[in-house]
Amino acid sequence: MAAPKIPVKTREFQNHSMDSEVWNGFPFRPDDIFIATYSKSGTTWVQQIVGQLTQNANPDVAPGLISPWVDTRFVPKEAMHGMLEAQTHRRFMKTHSPLDALVWSPDAKYIFVGRDGRDMIWSLHHHFARATPLFWQLLNDTPGRVGPPYQAPTSPDPRDMLVDLAEDDTRASLPWPFWSHTRQWWEARDQPNLLLVHFNDMMKDLDGEMRRIAEFLGEGKMVGGDKWDEAVEHCTFRWMKEHAEQVSPPQAAVVWEGGAQTFVNKGTNGRWADVLSAEDNEKYLAKARAELGEEGARWLEKGRLG
Repeated sequence: MAAPKIPVKTREFQNHSMDSEVWNGFPFRPDDIFIATYSKSGTTWVQQIVGQLTQNANPDVAPGLISPWVDTRFVPKEAMHGMLEAQTHRRFMKTHSPLDALVWSPDAKYIFVGRDGRDMIWSLHHHFARATPLFWQLLNDTPGRVGPPYQAPTSPDPRDMLVDLAEDDTRASLPWPFWSHTRQWWEARDQPNLLLVHFNDMMKDLDGEMRRIAEFLGEGKMVGGDKWDEAVEHCTFRWMKEHAEQVSPPQAAVVWEGGAQTFVNKGTNGRWADVLSAEDNEKYLAKARAELGEEGARWLEKGRLG
């Protein structure tokens, strides 16, 4: 069987939050790790996991400080490159860019984290509903924004965002398109340096999923070692909630009501179950099948262990 074709960057992706130009001339290292997600799909959780696996279960590792969002537009390209060049540990970074806006390194490791769109929407709505005026000022008024501003949810009901997701994810309620973003990473799943991880699976078997990630990253020596139980404990939601200021981005204190405790919210799924009608759910699931195919839609809904 022929090796899968390496992803190629075909466009720039720029909006109120992101600028993919940062990937042009990016100073890759062979052992780099990139954690790729759509918003509110388990990014911080996997950053914490990778930090524990690569830093020998050190409880003081602060992903919010050392694992930057590379393609955020709020840090100039030269400054981001310089900051990462100065890091001496094994680097692990997050990206929200669509795959076709990335420069792909065949030597680096990529982890794409998926989550059911309904659970993502409930977390996303909470995320933006609790944002402070400073958040919206930084997001929309910082020079360099491309395209229209992104506005706070106008409805207190997350269902309205879910309806947009099921009908047309280019509507203004969504920060950027969800389906094409997810489809690109799903279709690249045979890349040898890409691992797909699902929020549901981490909830069901955190130890087992951390073992998968450790082996994929070449950090298998951690598995079963004298620090393993500590590493797993530091990645439980309870521990992360207790250390929210450490695992969250440093700006969380001022851009969300409740600070880091709001950023690290509930870590739960299914909050939509008593809100959505059978028709709502079928409409969403039909959209998922149309966008991702049967296998992809099943994975997005249930995960690998579902």
